[in-house]
Amino acid sequence: MEPFFSIIVVSFNPGQKLRETLVSIKNQTFSDYEVVIKDGGSTDGSLAYVEEVFGGAIRTEKDAQGKVKLINQSDRGIYDAMNQAVVQAMGRYVYFLNCGDWFYSDQALEGMADFIRTCKEKGGAGPGIYYGNIYERLTRQKVVSNPRIDAFGCYRNVPCHQACFYSSELLLRHPFQTKYLVRADYEQFLWCFFAGDAEQKVVFAYHDLLIADYEGGGFSETKENKRVSAQEHRVITKIYMSRRQICCFRLVMLLSLAPFRTWIARNERTAGMYNRIKGILYGRKKR
Repeated sequence: MEPFFSIIVVSFNPGQKLRETLVSIKNQTFSDYEVVIKDGGSTDGSLAYVEEVFGGAIRTEKDAQGKVKLINQSDRGIYDAMNQAVVQAMGRYVYFLNCGDWFYSDQALEGMADFIRTCKEKGGAGPGIYYGNIYERLTRQKVVSNPRIDAFGCYRNVPCHQACFYSSELLLRHPFQTKYLVRADYEQFLWCFFAGDAEQKVVFAYHDLLIADYEGGGFSETKENKRVSAQEHRVITKIYMSRRQICCFRLVMLLSLAPFRTWIARNERTAGMYNRIKGILYGRKKR
């Protein structure tokens, strides 16, 4: 039977972090989900945590019984691993939870399931991305997502994938483009917004709910990958946006002191103030 959610966990020698992530999934009050663990060949013994947390619920065949599917095969990086997991996922909506990240509360899945159902009842037909907020452990702050997605919002910053629940067909139609080392999830989001389904517009729906407790400081945030991220951002925006749009958006970012605001948002001492102000502004935008 098709589960409501497929929760995908990508791992490679994650150690204790895998156990912490799995426990946060197991503790959810909403139970109509499957867990798809895509492991790249861990040698640190961490896969033993799958049995410890979920016991006999592990399955090895797609049509077999069990709440957890373990895929243990090589991949060409995190986005290739995510694509491999999506192909074998059976849920209507897909959510990616990285090792070391947790659900913010035991009611996170229940809250999003209720929200998605409500959106559908109100006429939100078609595939969609349903998203909320995250708590960033590195700065110890709530990070509020943009409640209204528009072209400028796509240029500036889209919700991180730990805040997003994707209709599975969106990820199957346009998988993560593995030529992008850091920004493949960004490119996929822009495809959904600018291209998406030729016959049916993609729904973007925001719920003011804390979804994940995000570890921060990961793969995309190293000094080298920040440089790669900036380069890939330039390449991807040129695919989906006109030269005029990009020039206009760059000017707005320059006049609004975007690099300084980013520094404030990443500094532990100032992140709280910044995110509170951003939350107020986004609250007005939502009205």
